[in-house]
Amino acid sequence: MNADLLQALQANLLSPALLFFVLGIVATLARSDLKFPEPLYITLTIYLLTAIGLKGGAALADAGFARVWLPTLAGIGLGIVIPLWTYAALRYVGRLPAVDAAAICAHYGSVSAVTFIAATNFLRQIGQPFEDYATAFLAVMESPAIVVGVLLGKFALRQSGDAAPLGGVIRSALHEAVFGRSVVLLVGALIIGVLAGKRGLEATAGFFVTPFQGVLALFLLEMGMVAARRFADLKKVGAFLVVFGIVAPVINGVGGVLLGDAVGLSPGGAMLFGTLAASASYIAAPAAMRLALPEANPTYYLTAALGITFPFNITFGLPLYLAVAQWAA
Repeated sequence: MNADLLQALQANLLSPALLFFVLGIVATLARSDLKFPEPLYITLTIYLLTAIGLKGGAALADAGFARVWLPTLAGIGLGIVIPLWTYAALRYVGRLPAVDAAAICAHYGSVSAVTFIAATNFLRQIGQPFEDYATAFLAVMESPAIVVGVLLGKFALRQSGDAAPLGGVIRSALHEAVFGRSVVLLVGALIIGVLAGKRGLEATAGFFVTPFQGVLALFLLEMGMVAARRFADLKKVGAFLVVFGIVAPVINGVGGVLLGDAVGLSPGGAMLFGTLAASASYIAAPAAMRLALPEANPTYYLTAALGITFPFNITFGLPLYLAVAQWAA
């Protein structure tokens, strides 16, 4: 194995954020009574999304539209293509019911903000520069796949005669995809960052910048506990979905890195682009699926996204995507 990849892997595995994630897993598997109250979890989520949106918006204002429009369009394209190929794999290779395949593909086409945050933290830790405006890619890649997944699921249900009236369901799904909590916070903070610029970011740095690493460590502690609670469901989802939860992010991540390199991003920026493509949503997408595709089995899409893909990405995926980005460059 390449020495740089081994060094990056070691740096990632020994980072405080990841070690807190492991602590959460160990605490749950050991049946500790450690628990986060739901309001605290929501507060940490709000803080992280607002902080990355604000910082990304300030960087976006500094970079200018000319540098951002092409990778942004590429990100939207990925958000459409990824759910299409993953749906075909889940439906025709994995033989999953159409509505479950649609719900899962929506999760894998959408993105995980926490995986993105872990990736930026990893790059900063090893001193790898990247485009600060990459948060814009996170903002635009969250919703398209959710809409595609809902359309695929409703089309399948319509063929079987089990669908509710299509118009109302699509409107509900679009509303959740565009105005769900995570999207509103991220895009809203991004716009505020663009309008306020670096001066506005500096004025709030004592709250949104300095404590960021500590808040991230606490959040990943909670995510470790949540992921560990999903390990028991691995028997239910079957071997195919376990393999899919590892192979699909690698395919999406490598493809995303190469596309990021092709549209002119630096190795660090291409790595973040690939990380977004490799990640699977477990905040926006589950909320949308509960509304639009209640017939889908949550055990499948939550276990795949949170119990398999998320732990893989933040432990082994990040160094892998960086190595591909450095090779491509």
